[in-house]
Amino acid sequence: MELGIFMMPLHPPHRNVTETFEEDLDKIVMADRLGYSEAWVGQHFTASTEPVANPFSFMAAAIPQTKQIKLCTGVINLPCHHPATVAAEAAQFDHMTRGRFIFGIGPGALATDFQLYGNEEGWARLRKCMESIDVITRIWAGGPPYDIKGEFYAITVDKNIVPELGTGYMPKPYQQPHPPIACSLMSPSPGLGKITGERGWLPVSANFIPAYSVASHWTKYAEGCDAANRKAEPADWRVSRNIIVADTDEEARAIVFDPKGSLNYYFSYLWKALSLANYTLVLKANPNQPDAEVTLDMLLEDLVIYGSPKTVAEKIAAFRATTGPFGRLILAMPDWEYNRAAHEKSMTLLATEVLPKLRKAKAAA
Repeated sequence: MELGIFMMPLHPPHRNVTETFEEDLDKIVMADRLGYSEAWVGQHFTASTEPVANPFSFMAAAIPQTKQIKLCTGVINLPCHHPATVAAEAAQFDHMTRGRFIFGIGPGALATDFQLYGNEEGWARLRKCMESIDVITRIWAGGPPYDIKGEFYAITVDKNIVPELGTGYMPKPYQQPHPPIACSLMSPSPGLGKITGERGWLPVSANFIPAYSVASHWTKYAEGCDAANRKAEPADWRVSRNIIVADTDEEARAIVFDPKGSLNYYFSYLWKALSLANYTLVLKANPNQPDAEVTLDMLLEDLVIYGSPKTVAEKIAAFRATTGPFGRLILAMPDWEYNRAAHEKSMTLLATEVLPKLRKAKAAA
């Protein structure tokens, strides 16, 4: 098993955005030093709490400060962009990282972003997303003249193409034929999970969903792989979780359930945001449970893995036995303004004590 980190990112609205960018960069640099293999950064346009509008420009700051960690978009919300712009920016970033890049894509998940870009019709967002990635990969695979037409996008470059000047040529990525493509999965039994398997993309399961939903992602992904006559590889599956590791179970529990703590804010925010979208079922261990019966403590207990290194290793092993054989565990990063030292210690213990226990147990099995 390998470790990674994921940042929406999610910060309380009172925080200075300059300071949150610096803090989130610190997290990537620390993850690289500890041997985490991937850092995933999300994208939103209309949330001061989730302020990264361009993951490429943000993660570019991490390139010279890191050595081995892959920098991954988690995700680029394709319906909010013209595919030619994404194709050019992603290709450039791939060169800047010399291939330390995974191209995570998705249809988006924030209602205000949907309204901003005129994507409020759910039926259209997925179709836009799929058409966009098809356009992007066609741009990367070919050269001018370009003549790509679809339901939503039309790209034509057939004038002033001069090979010796390089005019008219769209950039190609560093990795060939293109960077690995990953897709975020959040809903139970997502149709996008099957598409991910059919296309040979990497599935990434969200951190704030219950175990039954995570398990359904592997089922749908495996269906897609089977339909494409491709083996479903556990090493390709990323599963993100909120995890707190401390010296003792009691200390970890106190961090998780601290009313002033960042996890309290994290799940309060998610519950309110998903309530506005009438989509709270995505968080609930029992999707039929009335919202009025759900408490914050219930969400924290169900969706956060916490304890001593020994306890956390046992919980992760049990979680993996329930959900399926994911090969990469992606640590969701909360805000660090409050009790930063505890979160840094937790991140360190996960890499230095929990991961070796998991690998040792797997080897023994």
